[in-house]
Amino acid sequence: MRIKKVINNNILCVVDNQGGEMIVTGKGLGFKRKIGERIDPALFEKTYHMEDKAGQRKLRELVEQIPMEHLELTQRLIEYIKSQITAPLNESLLITLADHISFAIKRKQDGIEFANPLEGAIISYYPTEYHLGQHCLRVIREETRTDLNSSEAAFIALHIVNAELNTSMSVMMDITKLIEGALEVVEYYYQKKFDRESLDFNRFIVHLRYFAQRLFHAAPGQADEYDADFQEMITRSCAQHYKCARHIAEFIRNTYQKEVSDAELIYLTIHLKRINLGSK
Repeated sequence: MRIKKVINNNILCVVDNQGGEMIVTGKGLGFKRKIGERIDPALFEKTYHMEDKAGQRKLRELVEQIPMEHLELTQRLIEYIKSQITAPLNESLLITLADHISFAIKRKQDGIEFANPLEGAIISYYPTEYHLGQHCLRVIREETRTDLNSSEAAFIALHIVNAELNTSMSVMMDITKLIEGALEVVEYYYQKKFDRESLDFNRFIVHLRYFAQRLFHAAPGQADEYDADFQEMITRSCAQHYKCARHIAEFIRNTYQKEVSDAELIYLTIHLKRINLGSK
């Protein structure tokens, strides 16, 4: 390994013979080291590497800005998160979550706390990720003696969902707001509240999540395609639910200036029938 940058006495940025960059740590590892110097990997205690070159650069910049113990804590939290969910997580979660946790700890020390305006929606729409966020807060409290605001569990949950959907945080916020708006349309249309603990509700939320992701990523053709006869059968036999799906499409068109495809309308209709809101 060759030293690319000495970050401090305990942290180095190194490159291998293929030019792959990584962050390595070890007590006294960077003491009196020079750029270009060769170093034995046996001295490394921990390594951090991103497959994406842009991500690796962000990681290097982050390590220069936050305490290393915050990155190590985040890595342990992510290992636990991965053990609790089956969805693959984008590797950038290490960067975004470490940055958020470190900043939240500093804000707390400075007496500054933020409320999450979407906390209620996040608890309803992403319960698994929210519970993982709560777990993270407990670990942070135990290891740093910092008691973060409960709203931080919702922020952490969004970071996890963001990594699951492989999208940006701004898009993740839009997705959450779209889900909330779509549910308001549905509950108003049927004049009935969802059973938020039901399996069918959970399935509907998961569908809306991936539906919104497709919408904001402008990725047509990823929803199931249905033939004309099947679509006609659904629109006739589920006329009430299809009408509700059209109302959702209208809300999306007016709010986000995006069109919902016929295939997406049919899929929404099937889910609306499944959650059995209103009369059949």
